[in-house]
Amino acid sequence: MQLIWYRNDLRTYDHTGLSQAVAKANELKQGIVAVFVFTQKQWQQQQMAEIKLALIKARVMRLQQELADLNIPLVVHNCDTYQQSAEWVADFCQTQQVSHCHITHDYELNETKRDEYLAQLLTNTCNASIQNCCEIIANHDNLIMPPGSVVKNDGEPYQVFTPFKKQWLRQLQNNLPNSHAKPKVQTDNQLTFDRFYYPYSVPSETLDQLKCWTDIEDDVINQLRGFCREQIQDYADKRDFPIAKCTSRLSPYFALGVLSPRQALNRIVLEHQEQVFSNDTGPGVWLSELIWREFYKHLTAYYPDISKGKSVKAQYQNIQWNTDRTVFDAWCNGQTGFPIVDAAMRQLNELGWMHNRLRMIVASFLIKDLHINWRWGEDYFMQKLIDGDYAANNGGWQWCASTGHDAAPYFRIFNPTTQGERFDAKGAFIKMYCPELKDIPEKWIHKPHEYAEKYRVAIDYPKPIVDHKNAREITLALYKG
Repeated sequence: MQLIWYRNDLRTYDHTGLSQAVAKANELKQGIVAVFVFTQKQWQQQQMAEIKLALIKARVMRLQQELADLNIPLVVHNCDTYQQSAEWVADFCQTQQVSHCHITHDYELNETKRDEYLAQLLTNTCNASIQNCCEIIANHDNLIMPPGSVVKNDGEPYQVFTPFKKQWLRQLQNNLPNSHAKPKVQTDNQLTFDRFYYPYSVPSETLDQLKCWTDIEDDVINQLRGFCREQIQDYADKRDFPIAKCTSRLSPYFALGVLSPRQALNRIVLEHQEQVFSNDTGPGVWLSELIWREFYKHLTAYYPDISKGKSVKAQYQNIQWNTDRTVFDAWCNGQTGFPIVDAAMRQLNELGWMHNRLRMIVASFLIKDLHINWRWGEDYFMQKLIDGDYAANNGGWQWCASTGHDAAPYFRIFNPTTQGERFDAKGAFIKMYCPELKDIPEKWIHKPHEYAEKYRVAIDYPKPIVDHKNAREITLALYKG
């Protein structure tokens, strides 16, 4: 029997393991089965957001039907930890006489240990009984370029993005990858299973959030096509303006593997040809964002300490951070008195998603205005984001904290007021999420309390929680040690 163990690769299109399993099943005259294992306790320990867990559940249920349409059963199991999931899969392989177990690589430490444990369990079984041998076939399906393929001449990984990107593009132009088609219906697959266990009950407020997102694979692909045809040309010029709605909003589907980066790459190349390889076009800038995603995943694969919450730059490991939970809570709840920060945090809390420019603004504010440990912000994002991805989230936070690979220098400190004036000049986004500021004139929207004082108007909005100029000086002193 051929087995596909689904994890962060919840799709039927462009799935190497699924395509390989179908080919081998036909070659060896075997059946095919897929499995998915919920590990809710493990995910909670890793700060997974309720909305992401809800999307996983919805997507797994949908995938079960999509695979059933191909005559491939999807068995769903539930346990607490990754270790238990590996034990269950290994037992399934033995009892069902699986000859090949197809998996897609994950790169974080806990996930890597899970797969190493599975390999050891299957090796032990094979050593005990040659009739029960099962071979793992692992694919780098959630990246375009696997770790180890984009390195310096001496074989060392790049730690700066720009040379990584140049080498990545150089290799891509020499070898554009192909996407796998969805397999045909497996008319000879006679396997049946009756284990359909969904352990997770989704809270009603999370279901409301989930209405903004789809769990249908074809809808995701159509969203990609629509973005590439109608919005991507404006991406370079408008991507930093949250009110413009010019981003793809595909990040949750990359995080769950409903969409592969190969599919995205092939779509933009098909639509825009050589523009994709230019730094100043919409398609080229969007591809650059995909390359940042690859950069952070490569680094996570190379450096296990990234998965342990350590600063990449050791000199910043022991900064004496502010531990005032009241201040942190004000940031979490969008009550800092800085309109662009508060609107962004309220967007996160309401949608389970935040515009990328806003992620940088609120992260810089937490770290360099409030002097709170970047790890607190990193965890809060993971607890809220539907597109929570450890490598990308950690990379972004360490970039803002100036502690990571190719991070912003410690003296680069965003001014939250001028950031708001630059990227939400008329305050349209702010007023969308801070309705108490709806009557503030555009001229004053980024300094509402100055307006209130000047015109003796009462507003129900918190005063700024910190003086940015003073906070900047404190930041410089903290990082200088």
